[in-house]
Amino acid sequence: MTTSKRDYYDVLGISRDASEEDVKKAFRKLALEFHPDRNRSEGAEARFKEVNEAYQVLSDAKKRSDYDRFGHAAVGSNGGRGFDGYENFGGFGDIFDAFFGSGFGSQTRTSANAPRRGNDLQTRLTITFEEAVFGVEKDIDIQRIDICERCQGSRSEPDSDKTTCGNCNGSGQVRRSHQGFFGQFVQVTMCSVCSGEGNIISDPCTQCRGAGRERRKRKLAVTIPAGIDDGTQIRLNREGEAGLNGGGPGDLYVLLDILEHDVFQRLGNDIHLGIPVSVSQATLGASIEVATLEGDQKITIPSGTQPGDQITLRNRGVPHLRSNRRGDQIVTVQVEIPKSLTEEQKRLFAALSESMGDEGVGSKGIFDKVKDVLTGD
Repeated sequence: MTTSKRDYYDVLGISRDASEEDVKKAFRKLALEFHPDRNRSEGAEARFKEVNEAYQVLSDAKKRSDYDRFGHAAVGSNGGRGFDGYENFGGFGDIFDAFFGSGFGSQTRTSANAPRRGNDLQTRLTITFEEAVFGVEKDIDIQRIDICERCQGSRSEPDSDKTTCGNCNGSGQVRRSHQGFFGQFVQVTMCSVCSGEGNIISDPCTQCRGAGRERRKRKLAVTIPAGIDDGTQIRLNREGEAGLNGGGPGDLYVLLDILEHDVFQRLGNDIHLGIPVSVSQATLGASIEVATLEGDQKITIPSGTQPGDQITLRNRGVPHLRSNRRGDQIVTVQVEIPKSLTEEQKRLFAALSESMGDEGVGSKGIFDKVKDVLTGD
């Protein structure tokens, strides 16, 4: 059973007296709407082919005249041949590019000799707790791809000449003409002889073997700002790998690992320190020295200090990044209960406990706890 074809004018939605420009406009609109690379709905591809078939007939003056007189019989199977003049294209994307430019269908191709930025690199650097707090300048060694020192990226031996590619005349691209729906159009492809470079190197650099770049070891200085935190990355602009074809270098990212301190603990911009004090110092009060990152400092333990009480040393902590502010040092009191006493000390503690009526925090005072330790309860 033969399926009857729709009238070509109805397919394009135009009248029989439509001008050549009207035919072209109608085709462009419908091609955009039903192109399979843009329209994934069922039947879009068949509709696109139908629109194309109608256009091939109505855009040709002789074919249109014959069609107006004899209908579909005048064009026979030629009208349904599909994409006349596009046999060498890879698919709908290429065809669409020919109609409307490379903005639709397939991706735009970049010339092989266009400048390309170098890759970014990352390295790790371990610093001490103090270096993170106060800042420091460190030297690091990295391996990276740099511009070749011998040829300076030209890829040729010094004082040697490059030969312009005869296939593309130095453009790196080859233009081929095709006959399409709207007449002749030009397809631009990368030159296969010079791989898009535009020239041919007859005498490659002996140091980089014609690559223009080489791997080298570099020593770089890294400034660590005061107050930096663990896991922070510092970016060194343009210290990554060298670019290609005159493109700029990438960046180098330095990831910081900060060693833990034997005494101090950092929480945000504050530094925490636990200090042991005796029962008598906590009870009667005392003046003692505590460690800070800038040396020992004398502090006062108030009388009646309880275990876990905290004393704040202002502006002895970690500096805030990009600020004149600084955190604090928090000193936490840790009351040490003696584990062994002489007989005289036991007697004195017992007498003191009795005289105080075993008063203290909660159900047991500090002297009750001392007696528990001494008696093993």
